[in-house]
Amino acid sequence: MRIRIVDAFTDRPFAGNPAGVVLLDSDSFPDDTRLQRIAAEVNLSETAFAHRLPAGGEADWALRWFTPATEVDMCGHATLATAHVLHTTGTATGTVRFAARCGVLSATAHDDGSITLDFPTSPLTPVAMPEGVAEALGAVPLSVHDTGRHIGDLLVELADEKTVRALAPDIRARGRHSRRGIIATAAAEDPSLGHDYVSRCFFPNVGIDEDPVTGSAHTALAPFWSARLGRDDLTGLQASARTGLVRTGLRGERTLLTGTAVTVIDGVVCAE
Repeated sequence: MRIRIVDAFTDRPFAGNPAGVVLLDSDSFPDDTRLQRIAAEVNLSETAFAHRLPAGGEADWALRWFTPATEVDMCGHATLATAHVLHTTGTATGTVRFAARCGVLSATAHDDGSITLDFPTSPLTPVAMPEGVAEALGAVPLSVHDTGRHIGDLLVELADEKTVRALAPDIRARGRHSRRGIIATAAAEDPSLGHDYVSRCFFPNVGIDEDPVTGSAHTALAPFWSARLGRDDLTGLQASARTGLVRTGLRGERTLLTGTAVTVIDGVVCAE
């Protein structure tokens, strides 16, 4: 079983968010226990597993994503990584359609090497600040939104970029307030630097203390910041230690996520 490690939402190795990518030769997935054990061994935010589907259907590949602890409903960076592997190996060209838990997703490759993902927009519902959120984050939110069933996070708006960058949250406490975790965000301090907003993502409930760059979170960040900034096309900087840029395009019930990726490791899973 061949596995590649791909850094997504970056144009250089050892930045962005690394994902494992396994393109299966079979027409079905191995049992869930094996998939989970491989993902735990890889020990990245997500490992993606994909196999071909019969021609003529609504999707070309079936796609699943596993963290070291569990399977998830939606993952942007591992989808970008999978599309990157399909295109750089000549396995696919143009637009690839994936059948996933959250519906049919597409990935379109461009001449400049970037890939645009077409994902469902996450609905935002304002909620009262849950007790303990400010204490868990170490910062007082300006607003809090629920992000719906696909990602299941709390989106927390903070005062400024400096506050987001300085967060040192209580990892255990922050997991009590949502299904997956917390997205912390603020407007960019200086948009001339190439980004309109910043974010950091903490997902202890799926085994990820801090996710380096989170495509799925940008399906909620896009409508949030588009409403505030009055533009449908924006660029988000995820201000983790590795950092990464996600270009977002709000298209009603769909959100476009554009970025680049780099393959850094190409190997084989030896254990059967």
